[in-house]
Amino acid sequence: MDVLRKSSVFAAEVLEVFDRSLTDNELVSQSKALCQDYLVSRLNQNGLGWSKSELNLQPSNSALTEVSFVLLCLGDELECILPSLYRNVARQLNISVAMENMVSDAFIGVATEIFSTGITWGKVVSMYAVAGALAVDCVRQGYVSTVHIIVDSLGQFVRKYLTHWLKRRGGWVDMTKCVVKKDLSPEHHWLSSALESLRYFLTMMYVYIMKDQ
Repeated sequence: MDVLRKSSVFAAEVLEVFDRSLTDNELVSQSKALCQDYLVSRLNQNGLGWSKSELNLQPSNSALTEVSFVLLCLGDELECILPSLYRNVARQLNISVAMENMVSDAFIGVATEIFSTGITWGKVVSMYAVAGALAVDCVRQGYVSTVHIIVDSLGQFVRKYLTHWLKRRGGWVDMTKCVVKKDLSPEHHWLSSALESLRYFLTMMYVYIMKDQ
């Protein structure tokens, strides 16, 4: 009887965990909220001085504050490795930011190539870095509305390719495990996966640059 009692308790705990699991819509919504934070941060870092209200973006999700902070820290480190890779991305991809469909297709294409050999947190950070770089290009050229297209495109990609992986890892909060100690010093493993993603990003840029020649 004691064994049966323990089994029933365990089953109830398992069901409770599943009841608490995030839905696809919640994960996509969170991915877009994180993207908004990332884009505003990159715009401000580049001296464009934009805020969420100016971009008509939604308020931040307070539950994602720590995840957003970790994502920005990891993004800073990634972009420091090869800074030129995340500058003038639209020009590197040979696209016009005036054409929203082209920006969306280019972002989805790059993201698809980044994750072509699997999913890691390093590659997720790389995807956000690409989104941030594209947003900077769009705002600099006066196409502020295209920022929303980038956010929506990232959400679409997450819905199609990343929600199952995120669920298995317990959601976005798992990203916080990529850092150790309170000074947020990154672990080595995330950097190695990010470096791998950079190689695929470069490949994708070459494809876009050469496709019309």
